[in-house]
Amino acid sequence: MDAVRVALLREVLAGTEWLGATRRFAGSLRGSVVSHGGGLLLVGTPEYEPWHLTAHLVDEAAWSGTPELAPTLVRHDARASDPAHLAVGPGRLTAVRRGETLLVVSPGGPGASLLERVHDARRAGATVLALGPGEGELVAMAHESLAVPEGSELDLDTVQHLVSAAAGDNSLPAPRGRRRFRDRLARLADQLTAPPPTPW
Repeated sequence: MDAVRVALLREVLAGTEWLGATRRFAGSLRGSVVSHGGGLLLVGTPEYEPWHLTAHLVDEAAWSGTPELAPTLVRHDARASDPAHLAVGPGRLTAVRRGETLLVVSPGGPGASLLERVHDARRAGATVLALGPGEGELVAMAHESLAVPEGSELDLDTVQHLVSAAAGDNSLPAPRGRRRFRDRLARLADQLTAPPPTPW
């Protein structure tokens, strides 16, 4: 979802609870990674890996000048032969240390094994954030959570787009936000219309 579509979605959602909820959650996410500086780990479930949220946070990190927002994706089926950015497995969660932030994205609730690792990460001093159904053990152990119940107006993927966009917007006061949005649109247009790189 590009910046223009996110802006249109925000207009449609104006007056609903979603905009405030996603901005608060994004503020907690950004505040945690910026103030603690320990890095952001992003993990889903074996059935659902948050690829798109990872990609959008990487983009927002670059656009906002906030490298701390770029996450490390922790994959349940990572293999040593995978490229380095895709080879981080669940064992990384056992090495979590104080100051790191762990964002768990779970459409139906994580299994017992992941819950145990998240619990250990919290005990080690990590900030735990949860994005998912809004009930259960994960929500109880999370420092901050955003509920996306099944059957709600928005699906989990759409909420992730709103969260990532808001995480990139939180650094500047509101009056400058519009200008920054136009700057981002201009950069995106430049990237899309740039000629392909020369092969030599």
